[in-house]
Amino acid sequence: MSIEKVETLVVGAGQAGIAMSEHLSNMGEKHLVLERHQIADRWRTERWDSLVANGPAWHDSFPSMPFSDVDPDAFAPKEKVADYFVEYARMINAPVRCGVEVTGVQRIAGKPGFRVETTQGVIETTNIVAATGPFQRPVIPPVVPVDADVLQMHSSGYRNPAQLPEGAVLVVGAGSSGAQIANELMGSGRQVYLSVAAHDRPPRSYRGRDFVWWLGVLGKWDAQTTEMGQEHVTISVSGADGGHTVDFRRLAGQGMNLLGLTRSFKNGVLSFAPDLSEHLAAGDANYLSVLDEADAYVERYGLDLPEEPEARIVEPNPECVSNPILELNLAEAGITTIIWATGFAVDYSWLDVPVLDQNGRPLHQRGVTKEPGIYFLGLPWQSRRGSSFIWGVWHDAKYLADHIAIQKQYRKYNDSKLS
Repeated sequence: MSIEKVETLVVGAGQAGIAMSEHLSNMGEKHLVLERHQIADRWRTERWDSLVANGPAWHDSFPSMPFSDVDPDAFAPKEKVADYFVEYARMINAPVRCGVEVTGVQRIAGKPGFRVETTQGVIETTNIVAATGPFQRPVIPPVVPVDADVLQMHSSGYRNPAQLPEGAVLVVGAGSSGAQIANELMGSGRQVYLSVAAHDRPPRSYRGRDFVWWLGVLGKWDAQTTEMGQEHVTISVSGADGGHTVDFRRLAGQGMNLLGLTRSFKNGVLSFAPDLSEHLAAGDANYLSVLDEADAYVERYGLDLPEEPEARIVEPNPECVSNPILELNLAEAGITTIIWATGFAVDYSWLDVPVLDQNGRPLHQRGVTKEPGIYFLGLPWQSRRGSSFIWGVWHDAKYLADHIAIQKQYRKYNDSKLS
């Protein structure tokens, strides 16, 4: 069997892989993009039906092409996001090969490059860009046994309320996914319990500007490291129903039962930490800090943006916050489903090269590893806070394409000296 040879192999054809392909093409670098399913597959197959982008279309797109059929200030539905990347790949003539999975990568002994095993044969390449993103393996904490008398699923498996059995639902995790799914379920008439942990809760908009604009002008998208203790704090924001600020007290006032951090399970009873009020207060502080910085920015630069004093009104604590539930008997509460909105882990089990730490996480500097020719793209905080967002990954891809081109020049110089 012949071995295919390519200069650069990009693994994954989501937003990261397509951005990488554009910049490699602009640099005149020959490459191939492998995708095990279809372009932007996770947007179509691992997200709930009503999901929309969390940022407005003017922001959550690549610079070279705006959304053609979505209002710039609207939030694109997930299918339109997937269609956008398919059209983008077509526009840049990206060399994407779908239906091919990479199963193994080893360094070639005695010379630069890597041997790549795929479901359609072997490829040898000088560079590999792992562009599979941060949402690879759903994480469900081992709290409730799999044989417990309740349906358990990860948020990536949730589609709509109709797929769930009759009964109340517990959603664990109050980031963007958990908050939106819980709100949708409550809107469908379900009794919903929501387990809330540490979170940031920015305003959806303030003084006539979306929060993505505020984070941009305030320099927060460009932050290069998280604040101490904030490494695992999720952002709770929603573009659903035209976009709105997530307000957990308001959700509780509408009938949602808020709970603290989910801790343990025994004999059909779940236990929760007494930290609900603490997490809500921290979320409020984050929310108000954005308003404070926005007001200071408006005053400093004399912007004509309308004041919005009502944005600072904080709803009173509902009963579930004043007297938190610390134990919950699932059967007595009528809970038949638990949805774990508890995030994802990376999975680079196919990458048999020393570029991962003991927990399988990439070791890199802005996506560049110590193993010449191995790169990562699409990771949270890869170079800045915005790295895992659509626009952010585009800029990180340009940096990697430049690095690949520079290293190619070094190799050419070396080869010319040896010939």
